[in-house]
Amino acid sequence: MFHRKDGTTFPVQYVSTPLREVGQLAGAVLTFQDISARRTLEERFRQAQKLEAVGRLAGGVAHDFNNQLTAILGYCDLLLDDPSRIQPWLTEIEEIRKAAHRAAALTRQLLAFSRMQVLQPRILDLNTVVRNMENMLRRLIGEDIEFTTVLDPELGRVRADPGQLEQVIMNLVLNARDAMPDGGRIIVETHNAVLDESLARKYYYVQPGPYVMLAVTDTGHGMDKETQSRIFEPFFTTKEKGTGAGSQHGLRDRQAERGLHLGLQRARAGHHLRGLPAACGGGGRRTRDTPSPPRAPRRPGGSEVVLVVEDEDAVRTLIRKVLEQKGYTVLEARDGQEAIRLSEGHDGPIDLAISDMIMPGMGGRELAARLRSARPGLKVLFISGYTGFEIAKRGLLEPGTPMLEKPFTPQALARMVREVLGEGDRQTS
Repeated sequence: MFHRKDGTTFPVQYVSTPLREVGQLAGAVLTFQDISARRTLEERFRQAQKLEAVGRLAGGVAHDFNNQLTAILGYCDLLLDDPSRIQPWLTEIEEIRKAAHRAAALTRQLLAFSRMQVLQPRILDLNTVVRNMENMLRRLIGEDIEFTTVLDPELGRVRADPGQLEQVIMNLVLNARDAMPDGGRIIVETHNAVLDESLARKYYYVQPGPYVMLAVTDTGHGMDKETQSRIFEPFFTTKEKGTGAGSQHGLRDRQAERGLHLGLQRARAGHHLRGLPAACGGGGRRTRDTPSPPRAPRRPGGSEVVLVVEDEDAVRTLIRKVLEQKGYTVLEARDGQEAIRLSEGHDGPIDLAISDMIMPGMGGRELAARLRSARPGLKVLFISGYTGFEIAKRGLLEPGTPMLEKPFTPQALARMVREVLGEGDRQTS
């Protein structure tokens, strides 16, 4: 390692070329080359390989888990459709349903980490996000911890995925709470910031410009040097139970000496997200936040014949029950081969096939092609525990093809089925 004038060190590579005179070694020429950039690139490549492997594992786990969550959420919704039947257990079933929704949020995080789910960034006000979470955060940290917010009234807007941003804030606050077992104080602060060229030279992922900063400060014990060295590992955690605070937005640090917990965010469209830049130049001119308008609840039904092809028994049975309650006639198949035999042995029409996208033996796309060769007018709805982005990336789905991502609710299933079939034979149930 060599030393610069400012005292910092850097790695070098040297080449020694001997000098000879009449066969005798007279000296050597040493050439030194600064290899800091190469070392950085090598380390980034090793980290990328590790993250890719973990990402594939995370995506597979999330896919399988989504099958189970589809059944749990679906049966909870079916029970809650008639509260009079379950009055003694209404609260318990609601709690199961809430827990399943929280688990579904975790699978979305896994899919986001594995890049099998596209983030949905939009222009938003970070202060509004913090205010909307304030009551929930106060309940989570307990009465022995003082919770304070210091929000810059001139804060610029940012472009970020709101769900991921909420998860980062919650992780920061909960980590701060865990660092104060005997009580203390947490301060959540926002303000505008400008990152300059000197910081960009120090951290390769920083780009100079206007930013919005989120800081979570606590009076806890902080982290030691060893823990600080691992804080960017997506699933690293110091807790006995937990998955870590990994997020596609997160840049986090807690200084052991002061118990300071920082969140510096940056988001750029089309890039792996490392933070939150101001959405507009300077302080960021304010614009309206535009959430999607809520849909009016509908209970669509019909009388068509639907072929359901799903290798997960619990999901297949749930789909059958939901559709039969809506008036449809349902044929069930565990895999592609059984679906083809059912289709060939069924004399009447089959109006719609609902097929899992990825199944053992024969996938949904191949099955749809074979069914349509015998029934040209057949409509198809695909379902999958992977997201539409991942399915499209694998080349398994043509753009615009109807697909329902797991976990889905009975209401979402009924709406999608009716949408694919059209209004022809619709009846209200």
